[in-house]
Amino acid sequence: MATETEEQPERGRQAPTFTVDELAARAGVTVRTVRFYGTKGLLPPPVIGPRRVGHYGPGHLSRLALIEELRRQGMTLAAIERYLHQLPPDLSARDLAVHRALVASWAPESAEEITRRELERRAGRTLADGDVDRLAAMGVLDKGADPDIFRLDATLLRLGVELLDVPIAHETILASRTVLLEHARAAAQELSRLFRDEVWNPYRESAEDPDHLAAMKSLSAHMQPMVIQALVTAFQRSLREELRAAFGTEQAAETG
Repeated sequence: MATETEEQPERGRQAPTFTVDELAARAGVTVRTVRFYGTKGLLPPPVIGPRRVGHYGPGHLSRLALIEELRRQGMTLAAIERYLHQLPPDLSARDLAVHRALVASWAPESAEEITRRELERRAGRTLADGDVDRLAAMGVLDKGADPDIFRLDATLLRLGVELLDVPIAHETILASRTVLLEHARAAAQELSRLFRDEVWNPYRESAEDPDHLAAMKSLSAHMQPMVIQALVTAFQRSLREELRAAFGTEQAAETG
């Protein structure tokens, strides 16, 4: 089974590895930060290669990005440690990227203008026009009048770049995004209603102490990562069951 420190390469290709300097540069943090997370147990140790050089993989990069996103959401290191401890131990780099993208969805929009050269530097690869179109379809960036200037949602870039290698048609990406947005918005509206009607309003009416109201607001903020994890887990299980049912039926028909 693949782990975060040594993932199985896809289709025979060896997964890329990074030195600590390369990992820090790709994640936009300092080497000191990488090592600090390692000492705290938030980041798995690297694979030690020749000359005692540590090698980090895509799982480290995705986990590091998730940690940084959780910190931007205001979570303490202790809370981040508890959050990471609750995640399945065999999550792939792509699974971690999904978690990070969903966590980032709670944050205010972080769109920024970026040149194509800077976009490719952050993506870590050259981007063809078709790649840019796919990133736009996934909502990672918006194209304007200038073909070399984009509005980028940096929180989605890493996941979007990973999905470029998945053989999915452009039209399918657009259709999938529409479905996901519709259902995500409906779930968010229903969860917000439940929290407002069943938790917040009764508490506000019965507690006049300002400290109690502050505590409830704090609870609301800390509920976000918990809700995200519940949604991710429920979605992954449901998708796994649907795929198993669909493809299991096809296989049975083929062998029948």
